[in-house]
Amino acid sequence: MNTQAIKVIYKYEMLRAWKTLFQSLASPVISTSLYFIVFGSAIGSRIEQIEGVSYGLFIVPGLTMLSILTQSVANASFGIFFPKFTGSIYEVLSAPVSSFEILVGYVGAATSKSLIIGCIILLTASFFVDLKIMHPFWAAAFLILTCISFSLFGFIIGLWASNFEKLQIIPLLVITPLVFLGGSFYSVQMLPPFWQSVSLLNPVLYLVSGFRWSFFEVSDVSVGISLFMIVVFLLVCLVIVGWIFKTGYRLKQ
Repeated sequence: MNTQAIKVIYKYEMLRAWKTLFQSLASPVISTSLYFIVFGSAIGSRIEQIEGVSYGLFIVPGLTMLSILTQSVANASFGIFFPKFTGSIYEVLSAPVSSFEILVGYVGAATSKSLIIGCIILLTASFFVDLKIMHPFWAAAFLILTCISFSLFGFIIGLWASNFEKLQIIPLLVITPLVFLGGSFYSVQMLPPFWQSVSLLNPVLYLVSGFRWSFFEVSDVSVGISLFMIVVFLLVCLVIVGWIFKTGYRLKQ
């Protein structure tokens, strides 16, 4: 394995984030604070508890997932799309670097950025609520798996997109609505039976539910099913990326 090539790609992507460090750090802090002010205070005054957990605490896992899902997709998609857009991707493809090493470099950097933002959000949330994690290991596992999975998904979007409009359409029209409708700020059990059944078709529900269980042992679906779903999603993304590199789809044109 060409570890030097992985380091170069990884460091380049991390340095690009370093140039916008203030924006990268300030954005999650400000947005998290606003969510707590609007949802935690305004709605929390009307909904005191959900399944024995105060509303302010209940929204922390969903709020974290909302941010890391969008950030993972955005970081990974732009990271691979920009070299395609400028044509510098051909230098990478012609270098003695395997597709696996390219994938590890780009997705690893996007995952690292999302993990940092997730930790910042949890740290910010601790200033508003008395945050305790009952199962730290599983919380870290869900966090890492989610960041890797959606960084892979973002990598696929970046390879697929042929312009900046296509780069934004899936995160805006698919990812964000799925997160908001995936029980991020409410329990699915609060919905009518029909909409509970519909919600089970939303893959984000399983991520949010499993992550929330690691905090409070409260979940809308089985933790085992949540873990299974995220692993399946990760494997599907790996298969798609492997097919793209093998066929050169949207990569070698």
